Amino acid sequence: MLIIGVVIGSGIFMTSGIMSEALPSPALLLVVWVLGGLHALAGGLTYAELGAAMPRAGGQYIFLREAFGRLPAFLYGWVSFTAYLTGAVAAVAVAFAAFTSTFIPFVSPDNVIIHAPFAISAGQILAVFMIVLFSAVNYIGVGVGKTVQNVVTVTKIAAIVLFIAAGLALGRETPDFSASLPFDSFGSIAVAFGGALVAVFWTFGGWEYVTAVAGEIKDPQRSLPRSLAIGTVTATALYVLLNLVYLRALPMEEMAGVVTIGETAATSLFGSLGGRLMVVAIIISVLGALNGAVLTGPRVYYAMAQDGLFFKRAAEVHPRYHTPASAIIYQGIWAAVLTLSGTFEQLITFVVVVNLLLWMAGAAAVFALRKNRPDMPRPYETWGYPWVPGLFIFFSGAFVAAAALDAPMESLAGMAFTLLGIPVYLYWNSRKSGG
Repeated sequence: MLIIGVVIGSGIFMTSGIMSEALPSPALLLVVWVLGGLHALAGGLTYAELGAAMPRAGGQYIFLREAFGRLPAFLYGWVSFTAYLTGAVAAVAVAFAAFTSTFIPFVSPDNVIIHAPFAISAGQILAVFMIVLFSAVNYIGVGVGKTVQNVVTVTKIAAIVLFIAAGLALGRETPDFSASLPFDSFGSIAVAFGGALVAVFWTFGGWEYVTAVAGEIKDPQRSLPRSLAIGTVTATALYVLLNLVYLRALPMEEMAGVVTIGETAATSLFGSLGGRLMVVAIIISVLGALNGAVLTGPRVYYAMAQDGLFFKRAAEVHPRYHTPASAIIYQGIWAAVLTLSGTFEQLITFVVVVNLLLWMAGAAAVFALRKNRPDMPRPYETWGYPWVPGLFIFFSGAFVAAAALDAPMESLAGMAFTLLGIPVYLYWNSRKSGG
C-alpha cells in the first residue's frame, strides 16, 4: 500500500499528454512506460536485498553509510531534507490544492490573497494545512498513518480499476500500433526517448520509500522483497492500462501537449460528470502520495540524527506514540517553508539528476557490501544478481545522461547544490567529534 500509494500520485494523470508530443506513436508511448516499470522493478529487487539485510529506519541512508561511509550517506540525507523528500511533500500538497480548486475555485494556487511581504495564494495556505494535518496523523502513531495509507490506497486502486474497465470497454478510438516511427535520425530518437523517460522516472519515483520504514515493518526480511516486487509490478500494470484508456479515448494528435490528460480522457469518454469524477479520483490519489511522503522522510532524518549528523532532537522517539516526532515536525516546517516560498519546483528540478545518481549509488552498495562484508546475513539475495542491479545502474546512468542533455543548467545546479552539503557535513561531524 505504501509503495503503490506513493508511486501513483498525480503524475500518471498529467505526463502522458506531454510525452505524446515527443513520442507521437502509441507503441512507443507504451514501450516507454514498460521500460520505466522494468527499471523500477530492477531497483526494487536490488534494494530488497539491502533492506532485508539492514531492516532499520533510514533506508538508503543506512545502505550508503554501511557501504561507502558517512559522507555519501549524509549527502543523500542532505538532498532528501533540503529538496527531494520535503520538496515532494510540498509539490504533492500543492497538487492537492490545484485539483481541489476544480470544485472550490477559491483555493486555487493562482488566487493570491496575501500580497505583502510576499505573495501567498489560497492554494499555498491549503497545501500547508494538508502538510500539518498529515504530519499530525503520522505524529500520533505509525499505526494511524498506516491505516490512512491503506484506506486511501485501496480507494485509489478501486477508482483506477473502475476507470480502466469502463474506459477500455467504451473507448471509441483504435490506436494504430503499427504506425511508422516519426524520427529521421538516431539523435532525434535519443532526445525524444530521453525526455519521455525522465518524465516516466519521476512518475515512478517513490518505490524506494518503503525501505526507510523497514525498522517498523513486521518480518521485514520477508515483507520488504515481496512488497517491492508486488508494488512496482502493480504500479506498472496500472500505468500501462491507464495509457491504453487514454489512447482509446483520444486520437494521438489530440493527446499531444494535454497536461490534464486524465481529466480530458474521462470527459471524452463519460462527459463532464466523468471528468469531475476523475478529478475526485486524482485528489484521492494525491492524498495517498502525500501521506506516504510524510510517513517515510522523517525516518531518514532520525537515522542521521542518531549518527550526530542532524539536529539532536530528531533522534528522539516519542514516549507515547513511538514515532520520530521531532523529525516529523522538522520535515513539516521545512516543507511548509518550501510551499509558501514556491521554490520546491526549482529544487526538485535541480535534484532529479542527483536522485538518479543516488539510486545508482544505492544499487552499487549491493556490490560493495557483497565484496567487503560477505558474511553479512542476507535473508533475501537480489534475483538475477549481478545482472539485475547492473542493468539498473546502467539504465539509471542513461537516464542521467538524457536528463543532463535535456536540462544541462538545472543538472549542474543540482550537482552544485549537493556539493554544498560537504561543508554542512564537516560542521555536523566536527560537532559530534567535539563532544
